[in-house]
Amino acid sequence: MKSSGGRILVIRGGAIGDFILTLPAIAALRQQFPESHLEVLGYPHIVQLAVTAGLVDAARSIDARPLAGFFARGGVLAEEMADYFSEFDLIVSYLYDPDHIFRLNIARCSPAQFIAGPHRPDERSNTHATEVYLKPLERLAIFDADPVPKLRLAALPNSNKEPPLALHPGSGSDAKNWPEAAWGDLLEHLILGTRHELLLVGGEAEGQRLQRLSAALPPTRVRVAQSLPLPELAVRLAMCRGFIGHDSGISHLAAAVGLPCLLLWADTAEAIWRPAGNNVAILRHSAGLAELPTRDVVEKVEQLWGKTSAIGNRHQ
Repeated sequence: MKSSGGRILVIRGGAIGDFILTLPAIAALRQQFPESHLEVLGYPHIVQLAVTAGLVDAARSIDARPLAGFFARGGVLAEEMADYFSEFDLIVSYLYDPDHIFRLNIARCSPAQFIAGPHRPDERSNTHATEVYLKPLERLAIFDADPVPKLRLAALPNSNKEPPLALHPGSGSDAKNWPEAAWGDLLEHLILGTRHELLLVGGEAEGQRLQRLSAALPPTRVRVAQSLPLPELAVRLAMCRGFIGHDSGISHLAAAVGLPCLLLWADTAEAIWRPAGNNVAILRHSAGLAELPTRDVVEKVEQLWGKTSAIGNRHQ
């Protein structure tokens, strides 16, 4: 691959967190080949983040039905997609393709150099996911790339109000969530014991949780942002003072826009999956996340975002 010109395609499925953990690889390709056209094939609502942040020039949907033949051995390749893949000089794929069926079908219609990256890290390696996704790029003489995902988006107009504290009381799995009642206690403390404005964020996975949690709180102090387009949510998060959440894609998004994060962590491998960077604090409990006391979270909030009034005995 030449250092100038050419067309590069990165293929990345997966959820929000999977894509954000791949951003350092995309950024490294952009830095190594600044004059190349860089495109990403993925889920539109997720990969639009990279377009909005200027990391890639274009995005295309991986959900396209014409792509189906590329996952069948000797499949019938839709002319539209065959022509599309033939336009690229380099294709970096992070798709799950254990039998190399997709790769072989790409070779049938495209002369591109093909680099296969892992779909997921091998958790036995204990290597952070961003480092795992960067490793295949060593074939392009890309070494020592920045492993921290970064999204720089155009900010909203400045407001005279104090920036809010963002909270995401959910994730894609109930097993990763601190109990809703504990979140209720924390929110009550933040309202009664601090002057923080609060922004509750979430998506479809949270269902009615955000409405239940916000119902008892003063609307002058709390805003709810549910199911926003990811680029819009990223901009909203970037305007906050900090973020409290779980092991989730939204937490990776908050860290990528530069927020100090406090994450209430369950049982996934922290060394592999935690958001990268120095602004991320993790709280765990040896007996499981459900046993993490509210007072421990309050104390960490005070360390990160300032001392607050006494919490009394309600959280003992």
